[in-house]
Amino acid sequence: MLTFAGLGLYDERSVTVAGRDAIADADDGAVFAEFYTSHLVGADVADLEASHGVEIDVRDRAGVEQDPEPILDAAASGDAVFLTAGDTMISTTHVDLRLRAHERGIETRVIHAPTAESAASSLTGLQNYRFGKATTLPFEWAHGADVVPDSAIDTIEDNRERGLHTLCYLDIKVGRGPAGPDPDFEAYMSADYAAGLLAEAWDPDALGVVVARAGSPDSLVRADRLGALADGEFGDPLHMLIVPGDLHHVEADALRGLADAPADLVDGNRA
Repeated sequence: MLTFAGLGLYDERSVTVAGRDAIADADDGAVFAEFYTSHLVGADVADLEASHGVEIDVRDRAGVEQDPEPILDAAASGDAVFLTAGDTMISTTHVDLRLRAHERGIETRVIHAPTAESAASSLTGLQNYRFGKATTLPFEWAHGADVVPDSAIDTIEDNRERGLHTLCYLDIKVGRGPAGPDPDFEAYMSADYAAGLLAEAWDPDALGVVVARAGSPDSLVRADRLGALADGEFGDPLHMLIVPGDLHHVEADALRGLADAPADLVDGNRA
């Protein structure tokens, strides 16, 4: 059995009870994880190991996508678990690994956990069914272009034409920097930086909503013009940025009450 289990959004306590049980039931040496697609900012690997009483084999991208045999071998001979931050099959998609397991006749299951997408809706009061396609804002040096890729702006504008909100995931770079592979490199794009990119490349007066540290005890939500958010400080990672579309009156009230949004700006986005 190969179990894919999400660890949730923040620290070693964010995992579900079912996920915790799957880790406990795994054979010795059969607990694997990756943190290159997302990261638990409230806990490191040592915290996870101490909390669950296991040793965790952390795999890099190549160790998951190009050389998954140790994971598959462990699952073929016993019970293995593969861990990721968030939900294991949403932002951190590992369908290829699951299909490889099925090709070898290995049974699989998925244990879900809270996701950044669900938290963004819950914390802001923006209704989840009014979100359109999500996009990612990368560091400039990571995509070789100035400011913001056209594809990201196209996604925001396409969503807004339909009255839909856009969730912008912000770039995470672990183990790879501007000069190439670097095991000591870590960079987490902040929401103020992301708002500055969009303000410069798109519209500084558009409404934006910052979500910081979703799932943590000190999560934060702020709404303002992108140009104003670019001058803000929102604390430790991880951050997300939402560009709302048309606002239902309850959503507008939520942004004013929960995110300190200026009334005139919110009223300008009402449906």
